[in-house]
Amino acid sequence: MNDTSTKSPMVNISVEMRAKIGSVLDHYGILILIAIMMLALHILQPDVFFTWRNLTNVFKQTAWQATLALGMFIVIVTAGIDLSVGSILMLSLMALAITSKAGFPWIVVMVVPIIVGVICGYLNGVGITKLRMPHPFIMTLGTLYLFRGVGNLVSGGVPISGFAEEVNFLGTGRIKLDWLLGEGAREYIPVSLIFVIFLYLVVWFYLEHTQHGRWIFGIGGNPNAARAVGINVDNMLILVYTICGGLAGVAALILAGRTNSGYPNAGLQSELDAIAAVIIGGASFFGGRGTVIGVFSGVFLMGLLRNGLNLMDVSVFWQQIMIGAIIIIAVYVDVLRREISTRR
Repeated sequence: MNDTSTKSPMVNISVEMRAKIGSVLDHYGILILIAIMMLALHILQPDVFFTWRNLTNVFKQTAWQATLALGMFIVIVTAGIDLSVGSILMLSLMALAITSKAGFPWIVVMVVPIIVGVICGYLNGVGITKLRMPHPFIMTLGTLYLFRGVGNLVSGGVPISGFAEEVNFLGTGRIKLDWLLGEGAREYIPVSLIFVIFLYLVVWFYLEHTQHGRWIFGIGGNPNAARAVGINVDNMLILVYTICGGLAGVAALILAGRTNSGYPNAGLQSELDAIAAVIIGGASFFGGRGTVIGVFSGVFLMGLLRNGLNLMDVSVFWQQIMIGAIIIIAVYVDVLRREISTRR
């Protein structure tokens, strides 16, 4: 007679323990990784890393990337991808620079890149749905070259610098904390950080608390089922890619303020960083899964990694190797997670 009754409680405890550990890592793994990385960098660079100046620099440097990744996240939730966001950013930035140089009012200069981004995103969405592209990869690969080519064409391929203070404010503005920390305090909060947090809250509310948001996750989970319940999948995909393009235009506005210039190489390969941040943050390439806080954490983790390695004078080539390894691990974890959920 098999003594399974005496073994089963231990087996059940083991299964429950693994499930709990898996759940904790699933929800908080990225935050745990950030905490470990910050501790390690503080130990390695005790006098530099954990300073207010350095941490605010990380936020300022990643603000435009966080905005770009937010748009990419909405696309990836639908099981899509947008390889053109870096080119949309560049075209939007050059449009901003050209209108600024032409002497348009600062409010017009600030609105132009967002309009350009929305138009580009809309063209992506229409091309993917109406031209019946086999995968968004194909359409956005084409527009990656198309939009960057247009940006170089209209600008002549030369940088344009010198924007109004109002245009630069979003990228360089500071909220001083002397009212909180006392007169003479040098600490401040970057305006770009406040703005990015606001954007993330808006997108979080949109995805989690509106019908459109539920449809977006539903399309990513099972587009055929979404169509069966009456969701107009094509219109929703056009909307998703339009939002992604618009956020790339906003990222261009933040970058313009930070660099005070529009330049042809802007956003080069930034689509890869955006995809990496989204995947590292726990979103699934298979669609239907991910969180806004995860995306922000993914961007912040990559920013911390680059910042810490720069402080230690580590070669940029090693930085690329480490980020590439992290992406592969993150995708592999996603594949394992999907296999486990399928078995259940």
